Amino acid sequence: MEELVELLQKHKYTISMAESCTGGLLAACIVSVADASKVFNQSFVTYTIEAKMKYAHVKKETIDKYSVVSEEVALEMAKGVKLESNSNVGIGITGYAGPSGDNVGLVCFGLVINDNEYVYEMWFNGTRNEIRAEAVEFIVRKTIEKLKEIS
Repeated sequence: MEELVELLQKHKYTISMAESCTGGLLAACIVSVADASKVFNQSFVTYTIEAKMKYAHVKKETIDKYSVVSEEVALEMAKGVKLESNSNVGIGITGYAGPSGDNVGLVCFGLVINDNEYVYEMWFNGTRNEIRAEAVEFIVRKTIEKLKEIS
């Protein structure tokens, strides 16, 4: 997490996120790092469809067409929170952490850095909290990777 905060500082970027299945775990991990206040703007836990629409500007049509757990919704979440918070980096996470259901372990991510947009769909195994932790680790790695490409 320290590397992410350092890269954001290096670029003079701020970051915001809209989290669903991770329930604020990404935000908590970032703010556990010293100097996070220099880069962390805001975060929303958008657990319900209504919250995704209200705080992350996800369109109902997108949810109806693709499902609430989809790359399209994750990208709209990332774009919406980035816009809402006026950040350089926006992250959207939506998925099924379980413990039951056919799609447990499916997590979709949206990442927006300035005008660059990325989407990812991953399947994780484990308990509910293991899936949440793996999802956070994954998107942190991807964000670091993309920020390094900007260097």
